[in-house]
Amino acid sequence: MKKRIFCCILCLILAFFCTTAGCGGSSAQAKTKKTSSSSSSKNWDSSPKVLVPQAAGTEVLGNDRIRIDVSNRTEGYIMARYTGPAQKVKFFVVTPDEVRYTYDLPSSETWFTLPLTGGSGTYTLDVREHVEDDLYSNLYMETLDITVKDEFSPFLYPNQYTWFTENTKAVAKASDLTQKAEDGLGAVKEIYDYVIKNVSYDEEKAETVQSGYLPDVDETLASGKGICFDYAALMTAMLRSQGIPTKLEIGYSGDVYHAWISTWLEEKGWVDNIIEFDGKHWSLVDPTLAAGNKASSVKKYIGDGSNYTVKYSR
Repeated sequence: MKKRIFCCILCLILAFFCTTAGCGGSSAQAKTKKTSSSSSSKNWDSSPKVLVPQAAGTEVLGNDRIRIDVSNRTEGYIMARYTGPAQKVKFFVVTPDEVRYTYDLPSSETWFTLPLTGGSGTYTLDVREHVEDDLYSNLYMETLDITVKDEFSPFLYPNQYTWFTENTKAVAKASDLTQKAEDGLGAVKEIYDYVIKNVSYDEEKAETVQSGYLPDVDETLASGKGICFDYAALMTAMLRSQGIPTKLEIGYSGDVYHAWISTWLEEKGWVDNIIEFDGKHWSLVDPTLAAGNKASSVKKYIGDGSNYTVKYSR
């Protein structure tokens, strides 16, 4: 069972240290507001609920090289754009609980989305330009007290790890899959079953993935193959587009670096007798593990989640 998880070590390490912060995110109004995971009607509302991050321009920090739009920080994200000459730029976001996230910014006119996954509190934004070798010079630093008005917001918007728009095919697929669901529990079941049955683990990709790799959810959907990062990103995009708060989590499964997701629902119950939702806590889902393994084995391994240690939630 651990073989598939083990193959994810290289790809996750490379992706973490060489992540590009964002996948576009031009200024635009949100297409829809967050909805509850519950539905007041008999059937689940399967229409896409895609939130669009925007650089509103009402509150911008930085200097002539780095611009940081914090206009929508209460929604759980900020946006950044670097237009200087450096080939490499590191944008460090230190959360209130002192977890340090590292993002790479290319020189571009495009705004990139950085989620505020630590919730409300004091954040440090630290931007540095590459000089030579392993040396970086300080470009900009700011400390902000941020109040995120909805704890689920950072886990509903797209970001650089899981990018999707209203035109993303995975979003349309999620809408199709959940048309007959009666509630959020049913929606999760339909998406979960589809991903674990239709995406197979790509051993070759795991062995040859290049530095800076980021998932393309539509490519994973079309090819039907992926590594742990791809499984987690695809499910995250599909669930978020259905208005279901979902964390793409990176950390350790046992002693192996791995990616999985955690999802929150108001409903209480089981999905395939593997995933339990209690209406109060985030529930761990490991689609990579579930693909190709018996449900009983998956349930036993996931257990109470003690085999998993989260380092970063995206």
